[in-house]
Amino acid sequence: MLNIVRFGFLVVGFMILMALPAAAAEGGGHIPGAIGAGLAVIGAGLGIGFVGKGAVESIARQPDSATIIQVAMIIAAALIEGLAFYAVFVCQGQNPFAG
Repeated sequence: MLNIVRFGFLVVGFMILMALPAAAAEGGGHIPGAIGAGLAVIGAGLGIGFVGKGAVESIARQPDSATIIQVAMIIAAALIEGLAFYAVFVCQGQNPFAG
């Protein structure tokens, strides 16, 4: 249970650390968008990491189909990156405190 609490504090700390540049710009009104963009980038990094891990394990099991696995891995990584760029673009315009 204590490890889960520590992990939670670590995640919140990283989110606040990633939001500092947005807080410094224009009085800190873009913090929710910066936290959303940071979470999108973290999710994309995890997704690409899992795709790469699965591809390397598959190639280790069946080296004959390495080219097919590599092509599928590159396509999946490109789709994940595209989604992450879109999420960051959407989060740039998020400012619920403007008015």
